[in-house]
Amino acid sequence: MLIKELKTIFRRDLLKVRSEIESYKNESVIWHYEKGISNSGGNLCLHLVGNLNAYIGIGLAKTNYVRARDLEFSLKNIPRKKLLTMLDDTITIVESGLDTLSDKQLEDPFPIKIWENDTSIGYTLIHLAAHLNYHLGQINYHRRLLDI
Repeated sequence: MLIKELKTIFRRDLLKVRSEIESYKNESVIWHYEKGISNSGGNLCLHLVGNLNAYIGIGLAKTNYVRARDLEFSLKNIPRKKLLTMLDDTITIVESGLDTLSDKQLEDPFPIKIWENDTSIGYTLIHLAAHLNYHLGQINYHRRLLDI
């Protein structure tokens, strides 16, 4: 049963990221920085796409994704349309990866070692969902603060 709920949460929050990116009135502001703001909405979007494709994509959906984490924070001015396509593709990958699991497998070790100690699939998915939600909030705040 938990897989179904995780799938719902990932889809909901990725669609919210998509909505935030769509909601910028001025597309250039997606990439704007101000003093005290270390990441733009666009870079946070790229980071979420990279993070979920690296862990759920490679680890569970068995994709051949190659992560370039540094680029998630250094690339600029990617068109909004491309960001939206990347988010749509990530939703598909996340759902595909979660579809491979049963609730019993949530206790199994996550197939990729992310941190110093091994973690279960369930722990890792909860962490990834919380990470997604954290950055979603940052994107929302970035948009409301700077897209005036």
